[in-house]
Amino acid sequence: MQGLLGEEEFARYEASFHQNAVRAFRVNTEKISVEEFAKIAPFSAEPIPYVPTGFYLDYDKIGNHPFHHAGMIYVQDPGAMATAECVEIRPDWWILDLCAAPGGKSSQLRNKLGEEGVLISNEIVPSRCKILTGNIERLGFRNTATTCLDPARVAQIFPETFDMIMVDAPCSGEGMFRKDDTAIREWSVDNVLRCAQRQKGILEQAVKALRPGGYMVYATCTFSLEENEMVVDDFLRRHPDFELIPVREQVRQYTDDGVSYEGCTCQNIREARRFYPHRSRGEGQFMAVLHDTRPSVPRPAPAKRPAVRPDPVVLDFLRDTLTDYDPEQVALYNGNPVCVSPALAPEKGVAFSCGVTIGELRKNYVQPHHQFFMAMGRQFKRKIELDPNSPELERYLRGEALAVDCENGWAVITTKGCTVGGVKVSSGRAKNHYPKGLRKL
Repeated sequence: MQGLLGEEEFARYEASFHQNAVRAFRVNTEKISVEEFAKIAPFSAEPIPYVPTGFYLDYDKIGNHPFHHAGMIYVQDPGAMATAECVEIRPDWWILDLCAAPGGKSSQLRNKLGEEGVLISNEIVPSRCKILTGNIERLGFRNTATTCLDPARVAQIFPETFDMIMVDAPCSGEGMFRKDDTAIREWSVDNVLRCAQRQKGILEQAVKALRPGGYMVYATCTFSLEENEMVVDDFLRRHPDFELIPVREQVRQYTDDGVSYEGCTCQNIREARRFYPHRSRGEGQFMAVLHDTRPSVPRPAPAKRPAVRPDPVVLDFLRDTLTDYDPEQVALYNGNPVCVSPALAPEKGVAFSCGVTIGELRKNYVQPHHQFFMAMGRQFKRKIELDPNSPELERYLRGEALAVDCENGWAVITTKGCTVGGVKVSSGRAKNHYPKGLRKL
């Protein structure tokens, strides 16, 4: 780093690692608009200039706040937010987040898509895929699937499918040193070189899933040339149909140019971006936008599969619970009833989670899934609104039953109009169905 930055700037860079990490969050516009959130925000929030939904955060224990439980916000490093802002995203795109856990970039990308847009969030490590899926559920996303696949398998299932692919590749983590002691302990030159080889392999598989004319954003949270500019240069030499293109101007203003080096064949490697903790408020990040210059072609039509319709008890449950729903989107996936767009549903067994899981079909009834409450809360017939500062909401988040004035049946608990979770109401008593793993201690 001394060689890259020079002695004077290196001193400022080194000093930045002795400062506190910068904290930030994004508003989840699937649940609430930025304007509406600003009216109810319980903490001061300074806007992040390159993220329309992002704010710097000065608030302790944000994970315990009811607005976090309600999926209104996602806590994320501001440097990491920059990657999803590099490309102007159309709302009807199909996007793949290939190395997606814990879900920060996936959630940011999903907020940029409309009803016609599709997001596939993949994470190869099963334990991390569960965390990813949990965040997707908490945020109430619908047209999204999570998968737990090797990149080669993703490319095989989705050939030339996506308009954009985010490759936030596993790396040596130099940019995380001031917030993650594990990254410091595990760092070594050998690990840097191993990561670089793995990153090249991931890109070689990712490109097979990209549509001609599409965009691939390559990102790491490290600073080494071997894992950043050298990986980009290697990819461009292997794929002459691709070009390195500028990021959007708002990201450019808060990042530094990519670094050229002896032997670099990419003439405009400076278009890659580096997010330094001593220059901008946030942790370390590298990003580069790779554009496929081939003419765009139509996306392959989804494979037609015979619809597996759920038991009639599922439709009875939906009619009793929701004000409206699309029966054409109700199907069985991996044995569970789901609400999913026919265009999204991959073949059986591919997805860890697909669309919105309605629940578990038991003997003559449906046990709703937490995702169903969070994603479909607006359409619930029965809603119980609680003030975010009320003792009743605190009790609900701790898993307690509540006395309520509500007709019998499944209902959602809301705060400021946003769903927090579900209950089963019977004779004025709301039995708590907030997942045990999410409850406040």
